[in-house]
Amino acid sequence: MKDNFDFSALKKKKRKNSRTKGNTFERKVCGILNEHFNTTDFNRSPGSGAFANTHKLPDHLKVYGDLLTPLNFKYIIECKKGYNKEGLGSLFNKKSDVYNFIKQASDDARKIQKKWIVIFQQDRKDTLAILPHNDILSISAGIKYHFVMFGDDMEGWNVIMKLEDLLKLTTYEFWIGGKSL
Repeated sequence: MKDNFDFSALKKKKRKNSRTKGNTFERKVCGILNEHFNTTDFNRSPGSGAFANTHKLPDHLKVYGDLLTPLNFKYIIECKKGYNKEGLGSLFNKKSDVYNFIKQASDDARKIQKKWIVIFQQDRKDTLAILPHNDILSISAGIKYHFVMFGDDMEGWNVIMKLEDLLKLTTYEFWIGGKSL
């Protein structure tokens, strides 16, 4: 006599490649920004932003950040998806991935004299934006945001908010000179 047990539920699910997950998230963010700013200029960077650091290129050919942005956009953008082990306690741990994201974005931004935004989403959670506090001084009172300390001085304060709330800012605040394309 044979048993009629279904063991398929016990099989491990195939893991999604983290590179594929990141690429998909970068395309999603490009779509959100292109729709919001009514453009098609936001695209994934070749090599997902690491190209400038892993290849010996002249400065004028280096690409920083995970996304290509319009020429007069104020920010470089780092996109991070997953990292589900990061929790509230990670915001107080200088060795956490969140701190590494911020350091990577701020180092790249400094190289090209732009500002930075880290767009971060854990699985099945809201998409968050992290940026330096001095870049949101003009936020209207209705936008929800939270401060997190990074570093030992006021220059180290960063803001974490939902991406959808960040995009409620007036459009001109994202552009060099206050003008879009």
